[in-house]
Amino acid sequence: MRRSSVLLLFSALHVAVAQHAHHHGAPLTELNETEVTMYHAPIPESYFTLDFDYPETATQRRPGLMMTHAVLMSLAFFVALPAGIAMRTVKHPWHKLTTVAFYVLCVLGLAANSLYKKYSPDDMYQGQLHSLQGYWILLFAVALTTVDLLSIFRRVFHFFRAGEKFHARTFWNNVILGQDGSTGLEPEYAGLVTDEPEDLEELKTPISPPPHKRVHYQNTDDDETAQWANDVRRHRRHFSQSGASETTVCGTRSSSFDDTLHVVDHPKVPLIQRIATGIFAVLERLLVFGGYFQVITGIVVYTGGCRENYNNGCLAHLIKGGIFFCYGLVSFARYLGSFSELGWAWNRAPGVNYPSAEFVESLVIFLYGISNTWMERFGAHPGDSFTTKQIEHIGIAVMFWFAGLLGMAIESKRVRRWLAASSIAASGFSLRRSDQTVAEPPSYAASFNPFPALVIGITGAAMAAHEQTYMFQVQIHELWGNLLVAWSVLRCLTYFYLWLGPPRSILPSRPPTEALGSFFLACGGLAFQFSTEELTIAAMRRGRDDVMMFTCVGVAITCFCLCWSVCVVGFKGYLRSRLNPRVSYHSSA
Repeated sequence: MRRSSVLLLFSALHVAVAQHAHHHGAPLTELNETEVTMYHAPIPESYFTLDFDYPETATQRRPGLMMTHAVLMSLAFFVALPAGIAMRTVKHPWHKLTTVAFYVLCVLGLAANSLYKKYSPDDMYQGQLHSLQGYWILLFAVALTTVDLLSIFRRVFHFFRAGEKFHARTFWNNVILGQDGSTGLEPEYAGLVTDEPEDLEELKTPISPPPHKRVHYQNTDDDETAQWANDVRRHRRHFSQSGASETTVCGTRSSSFDDTLHVVDHPKVPLIQRIATGIFAVLERLLVFGGYFQVITGIVVYTGGCRENYNNGCLAHLIKGGIFFCYGLVSFARYLGSFSELGWAWNRAPGVNYPSAEFVESLVIFLYGISNTWMERFGAHPGDSFTTKQIEHIGIAVMFWFAGLLGMAIESKRVRRWLAASSIAASGFSLRRSDQTVAEPPSYAASFNPFPALVIGITGAAMAAHEQTYMFQVQIHELWGNLLVAWSVLRCLTYFYLWLGPPRSILPSRPPTEALGSFFLACGGLAFQFSTEELTIAAMRRGRDDVMMFTCVGVAITCFCLCWSVCVVGFKGYLRSRLNPRVSYHSSA
């Protein structure tokens, strides 16, 4: 009896090992259509196949209308919308024109899509949500625009309540453009008007660095404009100087901000107003990312992908890859100088202490992990055993979960004080005295949190070794996995160099490792999206299973998007330089 039980056990183990070996066999180099049709239904005709696989009917279907729709909607979400956000951020009076341009482009794009559908057969993608999501995004944009228009309604109310005589020009400047009619100056000249107090006459000739170390950003025309504006003398610039500060090219420089620009104290904004402004800014920028995901879903609907059994895997690759791609662009924007007012551009925060960028990264990682842990079983039936792939993905999600918690704990100042309590207790300081201070090390001026880089690097290394059915799929996974690992290594190098020399200036330090890392992360996200099972099978069917081709396409799109980021961030900086006072920079070397 015992012998038969042992034989039965060994037989079961032999079957399990055989099945495991069959599942993890050597990747195939040729497409097996029979095996594909065993697990997936045949892919039906799509808009793409009708437009490009049958050129004799293309003239009747007007595929150019779909291209027009794509171009117009892209101009709306990736040109007019970012320009409007940049102009609104600097309170430019003409930002409302970009809002009008955004809606005009959207209406024209929707009209082109409607005409295209009239020349197409009945709905070729039943149950698609691209159109519905697009209308929801537009409705969300209208809601934000309505909130933005409340300020105009308030100015209209105050204008007519004042009882002044109506003048079209005054109404346009004061109400529509939001300018203060009493100044008589355009906003770009407002920062140039000064009126120094007589008792600070000596500050008119500040101590400057040597001429060879000064960099000036104004030309002769700007000097003449500044001289004209100063003659008006309708604005006042307040100068303050403490005993611990010294004179610089910008007026005064505090000893606590060595080698940086002078920071002017601004009126304290109420907490509720700051929270509301921050929420509005985040929601407004989410529209751009919403436009990107509309591009992805539009491509899916047009090509007829992500149906039936392909759906879950397709969504996972497109959403997660899209997150990596978008964060690569955000990381590159940080390198360029975005979010420098928060201290997120590898600089010292110029004002209030905000949560660090690493804390936000850890929070996003935590939210992703805690939600994705339970989503890996989507599509499984009750009672189904866990597959090897599900265990792998759940393990990665749990890593994101707890690594995000670790990252947030490290970024918490309260937790840091708790961790340093033993050092304070051992130093002999009196616990009864509250006026004792301990000098912080220079590394406390920046954040050195390796956990966001750690989890993404491990994810890339694991996915580069992911088991796949076909060799081409293995190579694509290796491509984007190694790109994520490269970003992780470069982020660690950024921390290494900043550990040696923490940022001392409020200006963006622009570590070159972040520029390279952002490129690898964005390109890795695109390759992640390219690695969907359906796309790789379609490439093999059409003889396009070339990793170099996929790499070149991903690199080209990434470079184009990074150039777009430079244009957006540069345009915003240009507007700020026109509306804010001109300053001169000096070398801190």
